[in-house]
Amino acid sequence: MAKYNLTEKKEKEAAYRTLVSPKLMDELKEKILDIILIQKKFKDKNYSAKKLAEDLGTNTRYISAVVNVRFHMNYTSFINQYRIQEAMTILTDRRYQNLNMEDISDMVGFSNRQSFYASFFKLNGMTPREYKVINLAQHPTLAEKPKKRGRKAGGKNKAKDKVAAE
Repeated sequence: MAKYNLTEKKEKEAAYRTLVSPKLMDELKEKILDIILIQKKFKDKNYSAKKLAEDLGTNTRYISAVVNVRFHMNYTSFINQYRIQEAMTILTDRRYQNLNMEDISDMVGFSNRQSFYASFFKLNGMTPREYKVINLAQHPTLAEKPKKRGRKAGGKNKAKDKVAAE
């Protein structure tokens, strides 16, 4: 666990969690999932719990309570799990094979490569690069580049191209 400075945090009991009714928690949970997943706000590196609370017309303590009680994690971990899932999809998609890790990190909403690597390692026990290599080894067709389609300029029809240019 020394790699990436990951430490286990003990959960503390927050009194405000009990102030939110179960019905309101369920309503907020659905709204949070809609905004974070359906609207894909997890990809926005500037989308904070404060912004989410504003969008839902509530406060950050309620957001924190719902995420803690209904998802059993804090807001940052909640958002990062969706970012990592998206990154895992991108890492195994041959259309994105030429992207570097910083590009992928940026695409999924991390503000820097270090936090991307730390979150990825925390959830998967390996770095994004290791994950990519392992998955490409298991699925060699993912490593193949797609075949280009269409004609090259100046290909078989050089004569027609020459006439058209004159």
